[in-house]
Amino acid sequence: MARLESRSTAEALARLATRVETTLASDEHGFPHYADQNTGSWSRSPAGDWCGGFWVGMLWLTALVTGEDRHRRAARAWVERLRPRRGSDTVYRGLLFWHGAAIGALLHGDHTAREVALEGALALARLYNPRARLIPLGDETGAMPHAGRDEASIGGVPGTTPLLIWAGREIGDEGLEQMAVAHASRHAEICVRADGSVNQSASFDVGTGKLRRRYTHNGVGDDSTWARAQAWAMAGFAQAARWQPRFREVVVQVSDWWVDHLPDDGVAFWDFDDPEIPNANRDTSATAIAAAALLKAARLIPEREHRYRETAERMVRALIDRHLTPVGGEDPRPPGILTDGCYDRRTGLATRNELIWGDYYLLETLCALDERLDPVLV
Repeated sequence: MARLESRSTAEALARLATRVETTLASDEHGFPHYADQNTGSWSRSPAGDWCGGFWVGMLWLTALVTGEDRHRRAARAWVERLRPRRGSDTVYRGLLFWHGAAIGALLHGDHTAREVALEGALALARLYNPRARLIPLGDETGAMPHAGRDEASIGGVPGTTPLLIWAGREIGDEGLEQMAVAHASRHAEICVRADGSVNQSASFDVGTGKLRRRYTHNGVGDDSTWARAQAWAMAGFAQAARWQPRFREVVVQVSDWWVDHLPDDGVAFWDFDDPEIPNANRDTSATAIAAAALLKAARLIPEREHRYRETAERMVRALIDRHLTPVGGEDPRPPGILTDGCYDRRTGLATRNELIWGDYYLLETLCALDERLDPVLV
């Protein structure tokens, strides 16, 4: 397949930038979470829930694209709104403070972002269980029906691992990097199956760290491969491999599995094992996460560069042609909505909606394809 044309990436970037502007203009009291894909009306979370950092990350990336200081100022203001979450009892502080704050320090040298990211990292480290060798989900992980200090999830690897390593190097604390490496390694042990597919979650004994069971609570069943779990693994281990080459092997495992099982049209179903395929829900958000991860993997693993980049471009082409509004000349919807994200199929929550993390990862991927961003930096 021909490579994605720069004109296409630039036009899609413009649509997403417009979406950022309309979201900024409509802000009332909370972080964008998921939206009606026909009207663009957001359901918001006052404190950011588990995914508020992706909205702030979109502002940092938009500032990178436009070069306008007003987007940096807006991002800085939202960072301050994230700051109170640094004490939340959840591993998803990694997602909040990596995407919401640390990348502002990395991409823009922003001092407020650096300060808040370090605060978030140091607070997060206090949740580490040395017997289990990981940071558990925690008791304040609102999006998870199975949460607590005896539960772990593959979604705790992205964001958390790079945040701790970055913070450790910023302040000269080797213990933070050692913690991050142990955390990612333990999740590779308990969540990555022998064939490279991923189970979402695991339960363990708090006192001994001994594994009790592996399962997938957001998918079709315990043994299924929920698309977002696979994508989180790809993203998290690619972020880890940027700092620690030892993770390149597991990056290849989980990334090759995705490439081998991706539908021919380039957009993942919400669960690879849904018996209703091909009539099952798609998940454009998992597809966008995986595309961003594949671009990181392509940079880190030269022998897989062509395979991973070509697949990422095919996925992005499918997203912007068939799922990024307007889809066709007669589409009346606001521009820049990434449609057909599937938040939680099991409970029926936002199963065909715009999802803020899907928007973020599509924007990140387009920035990388347009050579505005080195994908391994974030």
